[in-house]
Amino acid sequence: MTSHPDPSTKVSLTDLTDRKSRGEKLVMVTAYDHPGARLADAAGLDIILVGDSAADNVLGYDTTVPVTVDELLVLVRAVARGTERALVVADMPFGSFQVSDETAVANAVRFVKEAGADAVKIEGAGPSLARVQALVGAGIPVMGHVGLTPQSATMLGGFKAQGRTAAKARQLLADARALEAAGCFAVVLEAVPAEVARRVSNTLHVPTIGIGAGPDCDGQVLVWHDLLGLSDRRPARFVKRYADVGSEIRRALEAYAEDVRSGDFPAPEHTYTIPEDELALFDAAAEEREHAQDADR
Repeated sequence: MTSHPDPSTKVSLTDLTDRKSRGEKLVMVTAYDHPGARLADAAGLDIILVGDSAADNVLGYDTTVPVTVDELLVLVRAVARGTERALVVADMPFGSFQVSDETAVANAVRFVKEAGADAVKIEGAGPSLARVQALVGAGIPVMGHVGLTPQSATMLGGFKAQGRTAAKARQLLADARALEAAGCFAVVLEAVPAEVARRVSNTLHVPTIGIGAGPDCDGQVLVWHDLLGLSDRRPARFVKRYADVGSEIRRALEAYAEDVRSGDFPAPEHTYTIPEDELALFDAAAEEREHAQDADR
């Protein structure tokens, strides 16, 4: 029987590890605004990630690379204001943590202090490990991310599955373990063979969140626009669309446009009235004003 979390209790970091130990799956969604946050929170989702994928999903960029800290701060604030139960995680965009530990901490503090995020997420291991340690040392919870890391997709040979050779799978496992040792409370595994993700998940003590990483991760994440059918792009192989909201929105807009052009909208039930005596006073005043203007001319 599937267990359901208490909708009245704020999700904590210890809740996540406790649920991993009990074999209870975690549910994360990447969302970007206040209405989306309210809906995800009401649906009982555990984690809302305000992803740098806002760049190409809502801000019109071709990739995630151009999005700035200031742009994401606006979205994180909106999500935090709409969330009562779920853990809010802010994605740190490209350039916000790579330069130095000091820069990483300064930007992460903004996401937590100014925008109300509960935690931040950074991509990669290797050089990023020092950043994780600096952030955790500053009291900021960090979610890691290995496998396909979109910010460095060019270096990885494009948007392709990772860890598909024994050597690369071993490195991926080593990176995930290093992120855990550095202090990450969870690790995202993106576009990783299911068997590799299962071994990583079984090795780590902290939860893994899969996206294109098979069913044996401790949780799953999908992007809001992908799972709801709001994007007109071809979805990745790992996306399951649970609705076709985009088509319904277009249908509604086309119907609205047709009603306006035909004169069917607004109808009487969409308008307000004024008492006849008040309308007569208004008309009299308007007529008097018009006569006065004529006399001035």
